[in-house]
Amino acid sequence: MPSALESPEGGEEDILRYEEIEGDPVSPMDLSELLKEGTKESHDRAENTQFVKDFLKGRIKKELFKLATVALHFTYSALEEEMDRNKDNPVFAPLYFPVELHRREALAKDLKYFYGEDWKEKIQCSEATQQYVDRIHHVGQHEPELLVAHAYTRYMGDLSGGQVLKKVAQRALKLPSTEEGIQFYVFDNISNAQQFKQLYRARMNALDFDKNTKERIVEEANKAFRFNMQVFDELDRIGKSLAEETQDGGFPVHDGKGDIRKCPYYADKLGTAGPGCPFHAAVGLARQPLVQLVLAACVAAAAGAAAWYIL
Repeated sequence: MPSALESPEGGEEDILRYEEIEGDPVSPMDLSELLKEGTKESHDRAENTQFVKDFLKGRIKKELFKLATVALHFTYSALEEEMDRNKDNPVFAPLYFPVELHRREALAKDLKYFYGEDWKEKIQCSEATQQYVDRIHHVGQHEPELLVAHAYTRYMGDLSGGQVLKKVAQRALKLPSTEEGIQFYVFDNISNAQQFKQLYRARMNALDFDKNTKERIVEEANKAFRFNMQVFDELDRIGKSLAEETQDGGFPVHDGKGDIRKCPYYADKLGTAGPGCPFHAAVGLARQPLVQLVLAACVAAAAGAAAWYIL
């Protein structure tokens, strides 16, 4: 699921920026400040993707949430593989917090909850996610200093606005209060997120980078945002193709178009017991002579009333 950013208002429909207003004094040349200022435009664009706006309003289909969790699994698997590879590299080592931050195990629990024990056989990496994954691997293997940008973009958001998304998803999807399905957002080994983020930024600012390297890291952070937005747009396109999941009775309503075998209400036509499709039941009822007579009388009365009102 996307990482939200923090906002002073703290509302669920406002994506909150993950840079805190309060904290240790910082210099305009500190990497954390350069990233904050240099990614503002990307923040704004990410905030306004349809997928993120719908998510924050609680308009998230369960199937789409599952696919977003799959995308996160592949993204964090790549990121943490490259972080492990560079855990002793001085350009990244100070930001290596596997116990506190790594999400692979948490995402595995979420996927097991949604897809079952054989979840690995049921998921695949989407096109947009694969492009993101490929970039992370390239950076980790050839330009490890840029790994800072990807870690910063993901984890700081997870610890901030990601906690808002956790609550939205739990409520909108009616997930268990025991937090199954949203383990991704649970950081059991961080007791105070605010203090940890301050520590993380301090470690980041202490990295021995020259001005040019810092500028490249900011540029890479903007690329990370673009990759995330491409994943959001891909999910949004998939979401538009998904039928509305449930009505009050727990099943989608068939509109009379397409293959009726896909309509749960039409199970009895396939040899199983169950009620008929509401759409087809209504059509069948409307074909009865007596019903047609009553409908015709109602239409005539309504037309007469409308004519009287207009005159």
